[in-house]
Amino acid sequence: MKYFSTLLVLLFSFQVSAQSDAENLKSIYSNALTNGKSYEWLRHLSNNIGSRLSGSFGAEQAVAYTKLELEKLGLDKEWLQPVMVPKWVRGLPEFAYIETLPGQTTHVNICALGGSVETPKGGVRAQLVEVKGIEELKALGKDKVKGKIVFFNRPMQAHLIDTFEAYGGCADQRYSGAYEAGKLGAVGVIVRSLNLRLDDFPHTGSMTYGDLPVSQRIPSAAISTNDAELLSTMLSLDSSINFFFKQNCKQLEDVQSYNVIGEIKGSEFPDEYIVVGGHLDSWDLGDGSHDDGAGVVQSMDVLRLLKESGIKPKRSIRVVLFMNEENGLRGGKKYAEVAKSKGENHIFALESDSGGFTPRGFSFDCNDAVFNMVLGWKDLFKPYLIHYFEQGGSGADIGPLKSDSIVLAGLRPDSQRYFDYHHAASDTFDAVNKRELELGAATMASLVYLFDTYGTSAETPNGTPKN
Repeated sequence: MKYFSTLLVLLFSFQVSAQSDAENLKSIYSNALTNGKSYEWLRHLSNNIGSRLSGSFGAEQAVAYTKLELEKLGLDKEWLQPVMVPKWVRGLPEFAYIETLPGQTTHVNICALGGSVETPKGGVRAQLVEVKGIEELKALGKDKVKGKIVFFNRPMQAHLIDTFEAYGGCADQRYSGAYEAGKLGAVGVIVRSLNLRLDDFPHTGSMTYGDLPVSQRIPSAAISTNDAELLSTMLSLDSSINFFFKQNCKQLEDVQSYNVIGEIKGSEFPDEYIVVGGHLDSWDLGDGSHDDGAGVVQSMDVLRLLKESGIKPKRSIRVVLFMNEENGLRGGKKYAEVAKSKGENHIFALESDSGGFTPRGFSFDCNDAVFNMVLGWKDLFKPYLIHYFEQGGSGADIGPLKSDSIVLAGLRPDSQRYFDYHHAASDTFDAVNKRELELGAATMASLVYLFDTYGTSAETPNGTPKN
């Protein structure tokens, strides 16, 4: 009889808890869609400030603006966390053309890759060698590469539904192409933009020279997908054509910047921390609305939505706007370093860095027990068409926090259009849909609420198994 009574109490408690969770999620989504702030924050960040490359004036303005907006939310604490970041500048716009005969040229769209050296003052003019990847380049050998411009023309694989998988399959030629080509005596590198559609926008991104001596470092640029197709076709007709490009970029000394942090102190477990964040820096071609202005303003709105919905967190919840994800990850590393030095107990971290498109769900970096617990929350998200719950990666900036005691997660929006804008001049405010952005903020706030309520153990606080 006693066992039966206990079972009834537990069943009733679970039903009441589930009803309460559903009502809280409903309140969060309602507030986001009728009283959201993320879109207006993004409007200012994108249109009034613009691009926010690490070390730039735009990045400084973004730090000041987001710190001020966090102060307006009435959080328990806001502060700036100093971090030294690289300062790379693009300089004057790049210029390039294909030369079929002396005086017969066709202009093409390029942009320097982040971290690249400049060309000589007169630019670089040479014949090309086209390859589909680094292994193909290595197979050619020094005799066929020396003195030429290497054209990396491996497209993203369109048949892959996961566009991030398609991106990952090509990113090595952008990141390491100049390093490998420089070792073989090439004079420059041109890389097909990492973009699934054909357009005229070249896409920048980070690259490395590794341990290559300064004397062997060669200029590296991305070419638009339309112009990559044109160049490849022209090479197939005449392999002796020349390519010319000129860029004026420079790597300067590191400068000081900041992570921007705001916190709501937990009412029951203030020494257990939950982090939600995105990266405040962007590349310099557009205004970084999708990458990662969207993640920044969504993360800020998570704390506001919890407050507006009358939810008093049990654990301390921080929004962290990381600086320098794009070309160094200095902000994420600094935050983890400081957290470790202070012995802070971080139990959950959620990152948004996949654009402001319609949310589909989350990926989780966690053990099987925690993931099974999370799967029990899927029905709570079903009314909002959130169905994607998978074990996998999380996010670059929260990655340095990884340990056996923390659960990491990444918001997963629909990714089919993301690489149309990623690292390109087309990544602007008008490409973001207000409702999709707000749905993402609500989805993030809902997951943060659940982890705050139940923690990361597969048992409830009173020791009873989770259903």
